[in-house]
Amino acid sequence: MASDTMASVFIERPTFKREKPPPETRPLLERLHWVHVILLSTTPLLALYGFLTTTLTMKTLLWAVVYYMFAGMGITAGYHRLWAHTSYSARYPLQVFLACAGSAAVQGSIFWWSRDHRVHHRYTDTPSDPYDAIQGFWHCHIGWMLVKKDRRRLGYADTSDLKTNPLVRWQHKYYPLLVLTFGVLVPTAVAGVFWNDWRGGFFYATILRMVLLHHATFCVNSLAHTIGRHTYDDVQTARDSWITAVVTMGEGYHNFHHQFPNDYRNAIRFYQYDPTKWFIRTMATFGLAYDLKTFPANEIEKGFIQMRMQELEKKRTKLVFGTPVAKLPVYTEQEFLDQVKVYNKQWMVIEGYIYDVKPFMNDHPGGKALLKGGVGKDMTEAFNGGVYNHHNSARNLMNNSLRIGVLQRL
Repeated sequence: MASDTMASVFIERPTFKREKPPPETRPLLERLHWVHVILLSTTPLLALYGFLTTTLTMKTLLWAVVYYMFAGMGITAGYHRLWAHTSYSARYPLQVFLACAGSAAVQGSIFWWSRDHRVHHRYTDTPSDPYDAIQGFWHCHIGWMLVKKDRRRLGYADTSDLKTNPLVRWQHKYYPLLVLTFGVLVPTAVAGVFWNDWRGGFFYATILRMVLLHHATFCVNSLAHTIGRHTYDDVQTARDSWITAVVTMGEGYHNFHHQFPNDYRNAIRFYQYDPTKWFIRTMATFGLAYDLKTFPANEIEKGFIQMRMQELEKKRTKLVFGTPVAKLPVYTEQEFLDQVKVYNKQWMVIEGYIYDVKPFMNDHPGGKALLKGGVGKDMTEAFNGGVYNHHNSARNLMNNSLRIGVLQRL
């Protein structure tokens, strides 16, 4: 085989140096994103006003829930899993449906949303991450939305596929009109036209629904990086939580997602809540979705087992397992017998190790007589079934507190 020196002559090994982002020098008022500030501050106030002044009817409530699911699916199945991660492919009718649904969520265009999300995955938990969790819960939940991004401070992610996608370009160009249509007019008009509840349609199916969906999505950036379990890796802050999954239409198994971002699923266990996965799978059944990507099951399970082993190792280090064998003193058979006969030590031998059973005399379940009868003898056979086949708990107790040496046999 060629040496590393020989290989380096022919194979180029480029070096990569991540540059630190330039310091932020703009005053706060110049950095504020006033469109976002106004949208994200006035809509909750409008929702509160509507709640206090407008009666909620059952029809409007059901319509608001349905439209919430419609718009939410546009984000989770469309913006996130289809366009940001290309974890599956969709026929054109489904793409149009998801583009309109995503517009109804009022969370930016497909291009804007997906670009920042790709940057987030590439630079997770670093200053180049647009919603860096290291900067705190409220920053990654909503704070990052309230300031204009200095693109020099953010990382880069390839978006060439989005830039050349005709539907993505169309939605980006006409995004304000689509927001007005699907985000405001449709949910309001349906309640108004069909059961004459214009106020309810506006305040509940439009404004309150929009606010709740905003913060549900924001929870993926904040809550999903704060509570839950590191199921597959603990290098990053992303965590798995059923609570977050319920809030975010299945996006809460975030540790899985960051480990396997191109998998169309966020949850793989049958009992885990992921309606977005079920939606995509249903669309595939009808031929509207295809090429559903999944990560190899062996590697997923391997990551799971590795984390469990790591967790067990952390717990193991907190337990006392007695003096390591390598640090125990070694006695010859004659030295062992001298300690028993001359110095009246209550020692016995089991499987080559010397145990001082004196502290255990009064606690032995089989009584003192059995222990006294074994002093000065090799009790291996009796310990392993000749008298009683002892449990693992007995071995742990003995090795931790009674084992005092190793017998050297000639």
